Amino acid sequence: MAQPHAYDEIAMEYGGNIVFLRASLRAATLIEKMDGGFAGVLQKLQQGHTRTLRDIVLNSATDRTTALALLDTMQDENLSVIQQTLIAPAFAILTALMTPDLSTEKPTPTATTTAKAKPVAWADFYSELYQIATGWLGWTPDAAWNATIPEITNAFQGHVDMLKAIHGGGDDAEQSNTQTAEQHKAIVEAGFDPEFDREGLRALKEMSKQKTGETA
Repeated sequence: MAQPHAYDEIAMEYGGNIVFLRASLRAATLIEKMDGGFAGVLQKLQQGHTRTLRDIVLNSATDRTTALALLDTMQDENLSVIQQTLIAPAFAILTALMTPDLSTEKPTPTATTTAKAKPVAWADFYSELYQIATGWLGWTPDAAWNATIPEITNAFQGHVDMLKAIHGGGDDAEQSNTQTAEQHKAIVEAGFDPEFDREGLRALKEMSKQKTGETA
């Protein structure tokens, strides 16, 4: 299974029905709050823990009611079939949330000269994104919660560029943009969770490939 772009909705099919999952800010916040945080969720995914798979689907579904109905139809299904159906989309969502696509973000003039940013908690990072979306960008709370991480960061970058074009740049805007870029760099280079299991993430990816019949 190819790794999806963070913007894409991920289709989960069973019994002729389809549920769409989205790596939204709401999904990120809810899944990170699950027992054990991302490290605990990753470990349980590796074990094929069905309740964890179910919770990831429900927390990331674009239509929770439809997702719940689909999951209820699977109650009498064999465990292996449930795992085969849920693990690939659940893994895709977790990967999108733990490795956000920041490749399109423009570097700031001072980004290469500042000291390495200190890692911050995932919850704090998501809280900051919500503040940026609703405060700086003026989005409604619902729009902010449904947006993906790249959608928020790219929109914020465009907003800052607009302010610079209109006002010729400003210390406050540049400082806020630089801080965000440094924090994003810290995510990619070090991760936030000290228990982040990068080897486990790779192992889960291999498991996902096997479940979907994809060869490496």
